[in-house]
Amino acid sequence: MSSLLLFLFLFLTPSSPLEFRYHNNREIQQYLVEINTSNPDICHLYSIGPSVRGQELWVLALGLSPSRHTVGIPEFKYVANMHGNEVLGRVLLLQLIDDLVQGYRNNEDWSVKLLNSTRIHILPTMNPDGFDESDTDCLFSQGRANYNGVDLNRNFPDAFAGLRKQPQLEESRREAEVRAVIGWLRMESFVLSANLHGGALVASYPYDNSNGGSELVGGASVSPDDDVFNHLAKVYSHNHASMHRGEQCRDSGPFPEGVTNGYLWYSISGGMQDYNYVWAQCLELTLEVSCCKFPPQNQLPALWADNRKSLLAFIMQIHLGVKGRVFDGSGVPVQNAVVEVKGRSNMCPFRTDKHGEYYRLLLPGKYVFKVTYPGHKVLTETLNVPHGPDQYSAMKHDFMLRQIPATTVSPQTNPTKANSTEANLTPSCNHTLNLEAGASRSSWTGLCVTLGLVAVLLSLVS
Repeated sequence: MSSLLLFLFLFLTPSSPLEFRYHNNREIQQYLVEINTSNPDICHLYSIGPSVRGQELWVLALGLSPSRHTVGIPEFKYVANMHGNEVLGRVLLLQLIDDLVQGYRNNEDWSVKLLNSTRIHILPTMNPDGFDESDTDCLFSQGRANYNGVDLNRNFPDAFAGLRKQPQLEESRREAEVRAVIGWLRMESFVLSANLHGGALVASYPYDNSNGGSELVGGASVSPDDDVFNHLAKVYSHNHASMHRGEQCRDSGPFPEGVTNGYLWYSISGGMQDYNYVWAQCLELTLEVSCCKFPPQNQLPALWADNRKSLLAFIMQIHLGVKGRVFDGSGVPVQNAVVEVKGRSNMCPFRTDKHGEYYRLLLPGKYVFKVTYPGHKVLTETLNVPHGPDQYSAMKHDFMLRQIPATTVSPQTNPTKANSTEANLTPSCNHTLNLEAGASRSSWTGLCVTLGLVAVLLSLVS
């Protein structure tokens, strides 16, 4: 019996504390398996697909219902190492996982409230193949691109290229890592996100590209949610030890308050943050978290201390604004209802997901909402939106639609054509989630447990 208890203790406990060093891809996988195996009530490990060389892109979800979506609980994600030679993000996200789990196990108020109110997905490396090829040069190391030599942050569909009638790659011809993230965005209704880079110290926000149209203001490419993006960027920069100063890196900046519009800094086509915002109605920032792309290992504890508060404060912003469901005339929640905010003409209008849910990140204030759904009267309501992050919840408001009597139904505009701009975009705006969140990945759970057992057995043998 004592031997069995010892084995169970080893199996359910990570083999060693998380060290401040650069873990290779195999070590990251082993750590994620161990933390998932020892914390099944708040962790769920899954893969969104393989890299070009077949390395799995592992994601750890944390929350009270880590394996699937819960109505009313928003979905958040962090992505790191999109460029293989920009490596600090890998370290920061592993430390963040450790911090969240240990805080929850110690019943620390900040961690308990965050995981009770948010489902957090963490992808420590989007480009494991690039990391394998990288060296430790501060600025000019190899390994930025994936195994095929493609910059993943130039390989997503681009809304502005569509407006210019420029040809777009078919999805099947995009890079494996990009296809994996696109599929991930279709499966989960993400609300807020950030991807971590290196080589500068600034929080950058959409748009990264422009069509030279009305969005171009003073050299910046301004989105309909520019006020929210600017706020989100400042939350990160002002909670960071030095980012808000805006002049920390010799070869970039200055950045007032440590933030910048992406296009104002430099334009890119095919970027991930614009794709998240335009097609997946997920507000994403690009966080440049270190002047050096591959910081010396002895600086890692200090760099974690610089970023920890910012990483946590940014997650809490997912509770800005208003959330709820849209119900039809029979009281049934409906998918693909268009939920628009007056004065915010998004290229792809925000829609309800398969649960009938909507989430709109908004700063405190008064907003006019318009809800459209076929066969129902257009609903217009004015809402006074408070500040939600301090309460770990956005304002909750459901929209109750009224059905148009059959004898008076008139042809309505297809809700997928609600914005005249979107008809010119390629690919078309389509937020339909094809799968039940987590359902297609159940096989990975069994694999993870098996891998965890193998890792423990190997450690025992050694």
